Amino acid sequence: MSQLPRILVVDDSRMVRTSLGRHLKDIYEVREEADGEAAWQTLVLDHTISAVISDLQMPILDGFGLLERVRACKLARLRDIPFVLISGEEDKEFLDKAQRLGVTDFISKGISAVELKTRMGHLLQFAETRQHLEEAKAQQVQDPETGLYSRKYIELQAAQALSHAFRHHGEASVMLIGFDDYQTLVEQIGETKAAGMGVKFAKMVANKIRKEDSLGHFADGRFAVVSPGTSPAACVAFADRVRRAVADAVISVGGSRLALTMSVGVASVPEDKVISAGTLLELACHRMEAAMQNGGNRTDSGNLALSVPTQPLSMTQALELLRDHRPEAVVAQLGRLGRQLLPLLQLMERELGVKFPLEALEKTLSDREQQPKPD
Repeated sequence: MSQLPRILVVDDSRMVRTSLGRHLKDIYEVREEADGEAAWQTLVLDHTISAVISDLQMPILDGFGLLERVRACKLARLRDIPFVLISGEEDKEFLDKAQRLGVTDFISKGISAVELKTRMGHLLQFAETRQHLEEAKAQQVQDPETGLYSRKYIELQAAQALSHAFRHHGEASVMLIGFDDYQTLVEQIGETKAAGMGVKFAKMVANKIRKEDSLGHFADGRFAVVSPGTSPAACVAFADRVRRAVADAVISVGGSRLALTMSVGVASVPEDKVISAGTLLELACHRMEAAMQNGGNRTDSGNLALSVPTQPLSMTQALELLRDHRPEAVVAQLGRLGRQLLPLLQLMERELGVKFPLEALEKTLSDREQQPKPD
């Protein structure tokens, strides 16, 4: 099999295809198509194509249509592929449209072999360098620009949290938090400002999570939190506070107020019967998307948070649940939590000169802890 880079030449003129193929031979392997639709099918199926040279005027699907379809593709190898348009005497409007659609370069039909080979060599070298940079970035634990953990690192943290939960019969939860209708936000204020807004949001969340929790960038406009040892009820309470804070915030860009909301998906073991971190994150992502589709600005936990937590709640978690009007999640652990408060009540008696029925309270709490647990 040939090891030469493969270039797809698309033109309804066989003469032009032959001429360009002759210019590129010995350095590149050339594949030809006569129209944009056939070229698109070839690009989808042939993973070895490194670049596209396309005419503008073609039957079925023209050069603009092919370029637009390629740049909108979900496959990164096609979305980022070097795309060269063959131009003649087209006006500025043509050039502007091509640039808006994401053209990489222009060549004329009368281009020399030396110039064509040189320009294609530079384009392919640039594309290879960019790919290496993207791969290196994907391997980073933290994004140097935002300080957020990478998705790969979040997946690793989720795997560690699950492993610990399974070994010690504990809990581990993940949250997927995303801006509702993020694409509309990008169209309103631009990709750069939308990404900057996401970073500001993430920093706000980072100041509110525990040290043992991990926050990272999951996808455009979406963030993940891995929370070891945390019940779904506590995660839902936290998620709801975050949602309300975003919905109530007054955010203006360019003098116009933005109506921003977020949706959250929560998944947790052992309540969710999954055995891998990837599946747990996918489940949280699916629930977040379901929350968005159901109107947005809501949290979907698959009704996990409706159950009473079986693992011991910390005092902070208990207070968070009470603030979010979830006393039923705390009642079952009142005995243990109350006993933790006794030293504080004793200190208040001494320092504030107040009197609490501490002996009676301690006995009641002790009796409550000794009561048989319901099956």
